[in-house]
Amino acid sequence: MGQVSQNLVGERVKEARAKARPPLTQDELSKRLSKLGVSIDRAGVAKIETGIRGVLDVELVALAKALDVKVTWLLGVKE
Repeated sequence: MGQVSQNLVGERVKEARAKARPPLTQDELSKRLSKLGVSIDRAGVAKIETGIRGVLDVELVALAKALDVKVTWLLGVKE
């Protein structure tokens, strides 16, 4: 059986990085998160985006701030 994704936000994080102007690299996102007090390195961002690594609630909030999107959008909630 294949590996099951451990998070809902990975695809959205990747999408938000690509839509940012200018687009953000995983390393740039990692640096933004660090400025917000959340330590996720480039490899961690990659694991989140591929569904290997889940995110904590505090990380979810920081990702939303760093990517300038709503937490609900990252979770795939349609408003």
